[in-house]
Amino acid sequence: MTEILVSDFFIEIVGAVTGLIYLYFSIKQNIWLWPWGIITSLIYVYVFFQAKFYADMSLQFYYLGVSIYGWYFWRSVQKDDQKKQTSIIRTSTSEWMVFVSVTILLSWAFGYGLDNFTDSPLPYWDAFTTAGSVVATWMLARKYLEHWLFWIVIDIVSLGTYIYKGLYPTVVLFSVYSAMAVIGYFQWRKELNKKTII
Repeated sequence: MTEILVSDFFIEIVGAVTGLIYLYFSIKQNIWLWPWGIITSLIYVYVFFQAKFYADMSLQFYYLGVSIYGWYFWRSVQKDDQKKQTSIIRTSTSEWMVFVSVTILLSWAFGYGLDNFTDSPLPYWDAFTTAGSVVATWMLARKYLEHWLFWIVIDIVSLGTYIYKGLYPTVVLFSVYSAMAVIGYFQWRKELNKKTII
């Protein structure tokens, strides 16, 4: 039993490290964020299954799909010019309404399912972070600046749930995620403003 726990802890640490690499490339707008995202998602399928965070576990499969999509989308834009990057865009008021509405609806749907059909210890909190992550990851794939704002809220809420479950390497990871999301937002906004001036 002890060997299993040590193994799980080691796997979680590896997942946290690959997650930090993913975040670094994300801030840099480097296409390598997507393969690292795939690796991180595969690891966290196992970590969250062991913790009984089933919505977060299911979310990793979504991440896999969006990572493949994002990799293809960014690569297709860059195929004619290897130095070209997809453009950062702002979120319009109507898009904000859609993104927030989708987050609320998914949170309720996921939370209801987890509360009634699983032994998830924090069904609605798990559901909220999952729903918000679904929206934020889609926004990242399309390079909406404000996806970072979604992540700041999601990461802070996630911190509380992971502390509750004792997932301490993941707590460290999400503490860094929270800080880096703030940095990422201002770095992307600076680049967007620079391109707007030009």
